[in-house]
Amino acid sequence: MSTLRLGDLAPDFKAETTNGPIQFHQWLGDSWGILFSHPADFTPVCTTELGTVAKYHPEFAKRGTKVIALSVDGLASHLEWIKDINETQNTIVNFPIIADQSREIAVLYDMIHPNANDKFTVRSVFVIGSDKSIKLILTYPASTGRNFDEILRVVDSLQLTAAYNVATPANWKDGQDVVIAPSIPNCDIAAKFPKGHLQIKPYLRITPQPNKL
Repeated sequence: MSTLRLGDLAPDFKAETTNGPIQFHQWLGDSWGILFSHPADFTPVCTTELGTVAKYHPEFAKRGTKVIALSVDGLASHLEWIKDINETQNTIVNFPIIADQSREIAVLYDMIHPNANDKFTVRSVFVIGSDKSIKLILTYPASTGRNFDEILRVVDSLQLTAAYNVATPANWKDGQDVVIAPSIPNCDIAAKFPKGHLQIKPYLRITPQPNKL
């Protein structure tokens, strides 16, 4: 097992899921993807997380992003757990959950941290680009639920900065001003950023978000 890093090709795998068998890269197709793991089925924080993702599914779809969960429990357990999620979170789980009883995928993605727990996965999040490379890695302890508003914000930033020569500043939200990449010389700014820009320092140049009216 090697540690995955940003820019690495996301490992491909075959898996049984609650939506049927998949080949991961084929399932992703040309979409962006989010793979996120859960320590176990029928656990309270995981139940709220999966319910939240189901409710946010239209937002991920709007961004051309597929979501898929993983737990080291089996398919039958997942299917029973989904009933509880739908009931308690007032939603319908509308994305696949991977059954990984062998822990093969969890090990492939370094989701088991022995110093935290040598049997269950930590709360890992991998954002994967349409080129199948890893764009973001987040790791939460088992006790802390994830903020999916933040994960949506990160996807917005990643997709924006992949398409334009910009970066997003602290606490940026979709629609706000962005930072012009240092690699862009001043003489090229007018052509690349016709909305104008503000130079605060030679290295800190601000412009309106380029893909917004």
